[in-house]
Amino acid sequence: MSDAIKHECGIALLRLKKPLDFYLQKYGTAFYGLNKMYLLMEKQHNRGQDGAGLANIKFDVEPGERYISRIRSIDQRPIQDIFKKVNARFKEIEDENPALLKDVDYLKHNAGFTGELFLGHLRYGTFGRNSIENCHPFLRQNNWQTRSLIVAGNFNLTNNDELFNRLLKLGQHPKAQADTVTVLEKIGHFLDEENHSLYESYKPDGFSNRDVYKLIGQKMDIAKILQRSSEMWDGGYAMCGLMGHGDAFVLRDPNGIRPAFWYEDDEVCVVTSERPVIQTAFNVSIDSIQELKPGHALIIKKDGHISEQMINEPKELKQCSFERIYFSRPGDKDIYNERKELGKLIVKQTVEAIDGEIDNAVFSYIPNTAETSFFGLVKGLEKFQNKIKFDLIRAKGDAITDDELKAILAKRTRVEKIAIKDTKLRTFISQDDGRDDLVAHVYDITYGTVHENKDNLVVIDDSIVRGTTLKKSILRILDRLNPKRIVVVSSAPQIRYPDCYGIDMAKMGDFIAFVAAIELLKETGQAHVIQETYELCKSQEGLKKELVQNYVKNIYKPFTAQEISDRIALLLTPPDIKAEVKIIFQTIENLHKACPNHTGDWYFTGDYPTPGGRKVVNRAFINYIEGSNERAY
Repeated sequence: MSDAIKHECGIALLRLKKPLDFYLQKYGTAFYGLNKMYLLMEKQHNRGQDGAGLANIKFDVEPGERYISRIRSIDQRPIQDIFKKVNARFKEIEDENPALLKDVDYLKHNAGFTGELFLGHLRYGTFGRNSIENCHPFLRQNNWQTRSLIVAGNFNLTNNDELFNRLLKLGQHPKAQADTVTVLEKIGHFLDEENHSLYESYKPDGFSNRDVYKLIGQKMDIAKILQRSSEMWDGGYAMCGLMGHGDAFVLRDPNGIRPAFWYEDDEVCVVTSERPVIQTAFNVSIDSIQELKPGHALIIKKDGHISEQMINEPKELKQCSFERIYFSRPGDKDIYNERKELGKLIVKQTVEAIDGEIDNAVFSYIPNTAETSFFGLVKGLEKFQNKIKFDLIRAKGDAITDDELKAILAKRTRVEKIAIKDTKLRTFISQDDGRDDLVAHVYDITYGTVHENKDNLVVIDDSIVRGTTLKKSILRILDRLNPKRIVVVSSAPQIRYPDCYGIDMAKMGDFIAFVAAIELLKETGQAHVIQETYELCKSQEGLKKELVQNYVKNIYKPFTAQEISDRIALLLTPPDIKAEVKIIFQTIENLHKACPNHTGDWYFTGDYPTPGGRKVVNRAFINYIEGSNERAY
């Protein structure tokens, strides 16, 4: 994606099911769990670079001994920073007595992060300051182990105001209004109630307090706690939690918006945001990994019993299609094939954009994340060219000469590495967004690859949000190769609406497709549509979210997708550029052909899977009209 946007976070939960000495004997290290957590987090670093956090719980420690460890970092390389600090303690032990690194009992009693239950998180901050306080996991500590709670998640809730007010009605005084705090306190409240209820049921039987809390840990109904906690949640989430005594859970939203995958054998149970991470870290087959069902929770009891239980009734499946287009790493078998299919399905539009001049066209991709869809585009172009060759040879028939046949067979799709990102320059200029001249040099180009004033230069991007990098940098640089036409191909459809489930796309004015539609309305004498839409949105401000409709769709109704694409090209073309510029987008229909199981497309269509989404898009439009730069949620 040439426009940098922040997006969903990453999660990694690991439960060691065997005694710690087992891993030392089998794998030769007392740090088997810690090493696996490093792999699970590092292999998902694409999901979060603003910060990271790691928590660990030790089982069956004596009172007075530390049993919860947590560390968080907002360093430039937060994962490495976390594990460097964790390992510093082990370095001290090694300096004192190297043999102690093989003594699991000593380590458990004398060093942090040596327990049986781990939770890791990678953060992309879509809201709020990038500070340690904003980093997961969050801790709600208590002197009773069964009341201590650690929470981390890949989530965003649209109705945080409702949840906050509900906490106030319960008599709580939350320290902040962020959804992370309300989620932690909501689960914590019903965790406390479950503790109290079980205590009241066992105490009359004459058990000592210590024995009662052992029973509470065994009998705690995690499913009931989650049902009561999440019944009002509106949004997308994969929520992880650890209880101090050793129970754990991962809860997924009813629409399956946010992803979660899990694997279990007799040694471990592991949950991550992306499937290939588990395959790589544990060297297991794709068929052995399960996707957590929407509306369900994976519940891991301290005694090792694991179950997948329905918490909230599953709703229409709306898994995020951006996961497939851009966010997830392409190592997943299905994602790799789907991204290639996105490239193949846009071939017809691409050929039309260059007036069928395949022989006078050079194809490339910007940025590297578009590489897989580029492979698909090239495959599709090769198939298209093979048909042309076939028709030419058939038309010549027996009269074809050897030289003519050789010339036809020699036709190839011209593929070049046109642009190379200068990451060091990017790091330098990120300190000052006003240095447009430096921004224009973020990419280097390969000279001599284009026939000047003759070739079409076609570059594929996985999506276009704002178009800022295209206008300020990419198009200017590509124009230096003097092509007669530059065609930018987006493997994703036009992004028209804000996201409110974990992607940093919250303001209408940030979308170049929206800006184009507004310009077209004014230019064609339909500015009244803007005011009418504003009034409709304002009329819904006092309604319950379940009654709200998405009236922002009216902004786009008067125009075809092609008309909006043409205006986007005009808006993004720098005034001093020589080449003609065209921008084409994937169709909604082809998106669903390529990614049939991930139908969540609200940022393209405005069809939000939850009522809160419709409330957010109306608020975002009101903010735009009223000149407010605030987020809509």
